[in-house]
Amino acid sequence: MTLLIRVSRQIQRKSLQSTSLNRLFSDSSALRKGPECTDECKWLCGSSEEILSAVRGQVEVRQNFISEEEENALFKEVEAGLRKKRYEFDHWDDAIHGYRETERLQWGATSESILRRVRTVAFPEGSPLLGPVHVLDLDKEGYIKPHIDSVKFCGSTIAGLSLLSDSIMRLVPENNSTDWVDLLLSRRSLYILRDDARFKFTHEILKEEESFFSGQKVPRHRRISVICRNLPV
Repeated sequence: MTLLIRVSRQIQRKSLQSTSLNRLFSDSSALRKGPECTDECKWLCGSSEEILSAVRGQVEVRQNFISEEEENALFKEVEAGLRKKRYEFDHWDDAIHGYRETERLQWGATSESILRRVRTVAFPEGSPLLGPVHVLDLDKEGYIKPHIDSVKFCGSTIAGLSLLSDSIMRLVPENNSTDWVDLLLSRRSLYILRDDARFKFTHEILKEEESFFSGQKVPRHRRISVICRNLPV
């Protein structure tokens, strides 16, 4: 009889443990809901499901958007102009530290083909684009402070290729500084910000010592971004 009671209690404990685990996995799945969840979780995380829902459809990271060969072609083309400059540590509006930048209107055939792909996937058909492409070179110790781009110079969409290094872009809503969304901008990826994610959230590139994604360290090295924007309407 004692043995039967002991076995019965063990079965009940296992049943309770199984129920608890199922509830835990169910709750975890609820926080990751959405048809694009599997791929999205590789590059998107945030302080709450509500803030993630607020930016879905307005932020996107396409990993491995370009190949190593394409990255090298872009790098060789922009490096020729960048190496003539020195890194600056005071931006005109105090938004960027440890940077060099330039703009390019003319590109070689390979680079122009890449930029056409960027424009095709990032911007609405017929959207007027800002002619020069912005090239921003961040030193390993460089970073971009939280800011919102001026509506005088930029339209509803910004798209950037990340060369040479992974990095973390953080978005914070203007009206609630306790919420945040992090985007993992992996090397050779394309990020796209649209609409409210552009104008109602600050965005920044985190410092090397702050560069974590979902609790995992993301080492920062020198990073070049090649950025396309559309014109304000």
